[in-house]
Amino acid sequence: MAGAFWGGVFLAPKLLHAFTPLQMTAGRYLCYGLASAVLLAPSLRGVAARLTLADWRDLAGLSLLGNIVYYVCLAVSVQIAGVAPASLIIGLLPVTITLVGAKPGEGVALRRLAAPLLLVAAGVACINVAAFQTARDVGVGRLVLGLLAAVGALVVWTVYAVWNARRLAATPRFNSHEWSLLTGLVTGLLSLLLVIPAFGGGAPHLPSGWMLFWGVSLAVALGASVIGNGLWNAASRLLPLSLSGQLIVFETLFALLYGFLHDARWPLPLEAAAIVLMLAGVLWSVHLHRPEAEGHPAE
Repeated sequence: MAGAFWGGVFLAPKLLHAFTPLQMTAGRYLCYGLASAVLLAPSLRGVAARLTLADWRDLAGLSLLGNIVYYVCLAVSVQIAGVAPASLIIGLLPVTITLVGAKPGEGVALRRLAAPLLLVAAGVACINVAAFQTARDVGVGRLVLGLLAAVGALVVWTVYAVWNARRLAATPRFNSHEWSLLTGLVTGLLSLLLVIPAFGGGAPHLPSGWMLFWGVSLAVALGASVIGNGLWNAASRLLPLSLSGQLIVFETLFALLYGFLHDARWPLPLEAAAIVLMLAGVLWSVHLHRPEAEGHPAE
């Protein structure tokens, strides 16, 4: 369910192509912060009493990385490279989270993950070739920038996912919903710093354009940030990181589905190959993470 809500995030930059990535980031997270403040208001006094200085520090870091920096990178990538390349590169999250989040002596030995990782790498290669083959009015330099932005989003969200999962495990004072709303509140406060650079100039827009902008921003804030993040926090607390990280593949699948529906087309052969390879790699890795694969404990 979190993946279904998060997949819509990749479509938003296509719908708001007339706006800058910074404007989309500020709009989404201003709405997220406002929604979080409203939902948190009835229990704010009790929640605030449990907050420590370390909590505020980690909430600020998580909000900056997992929300603001990540979404700027994602929006740049989608607007330049397209939904499919962006979502499939960021679709490496199941692998990167598993590799970065695994603790010594836990999970599956890296040598047993070599074959699934090769499948995923082959999928990424396919989608990059497809991106350059289908580029129309985008120069090579800009396309490279779009793909690098997707890699940047992959890196920052990997750090966020591992940090957030470990923080949730070490912070029983807050339930998953409270932690999500606190993250939203801090993200909203940080997004206030973007208001002037985002909206202080640039191209003018018609009132209908601004209505679309704030409508999409609110929808993404409520769906992806409030509901999606809350579901993800619940999954992070209930599942081991090596497994919950793998299941982020559903974000990629829904993002691709929404993107293809928006473009009214079927995936190209290389895009289809990338999807099959990445899914096969992730599912193989999930199988290897089972407590008893092939009748013996996972290494």
